[in-house]
Amino acid sequence: MDFIPQDILDYSVAHTQEEPDLLKQLRKETYQKVLHPRMLSGALQGRFLSWISTLVNPKVILEIGTYTGYGTICLAEGLDNGGTLHTIDLNEELISIQQKYLKQIPQYSQITCHLGNAKGIISSLDEKLDLVFMDADKENYTAYLELITPKMNTGGVLIADNVLWSGKVLEKADESDKDTIGLQQFNKILKESKHFNPILLPIRDGLTLARFVG
Repeated sequence: MDFIPQDILDYSVAHTQEEPDLLKQLRKETYQKVLHPRMLSGALQGRFLSWISTLVNPKVILEIGTYTGYGTICLAEGLDNGGTLHTIDLNEELISIQQKYLKQIPQYSQITCHLGNAKGIISSLDEKLDLVFMDADKENYTAYLELITPKMNTGGVLIADNVLWSGKVLEKADESDKDTIGLQQFNKILKESKHFNPILLPIRDGLTLARFVG
């Protein structure tokens, strides 16, 4: 579902900071070689991620869902000079394309790529988080929220992608539709949380920003 007409999106991209050449190359290769290329953040959302990261200037970033590394590179643009970016993915087949592009950015040595189950990896992290980008399996968003909450620094920012799920969150979900149910629960729990101040933006498939207030 397109929430905003394509010509308006095109106009928005045309009047947004230019997408870096490296990301243009990564986007093109993703569409050529990888299944489900629409999972890529894309130019407009990528510049938004970069803008938020630059504003926060985080010392520790956690990305749940690396995919081909597009969002990782955008988030790294705002990373503190001595900071660390942890990114997690379960798909071993994507490692080669991730590394091909991550190795080309100045922050490469600050990035730790984790392969495996996100819940176990998040639990093992012994760092306080300044910025979290959640963009993996949707049915586990609430579980990820529970895991990151005690690890967040006050003033830290959570970004969650696909929170409108092509409009499916507006409807009663079938019991077998774990992703829609998971997103509906996540949106409700985050809105009612005393720890976060969220705002849900209808960017692409829905993007929530939430500031951790303690």
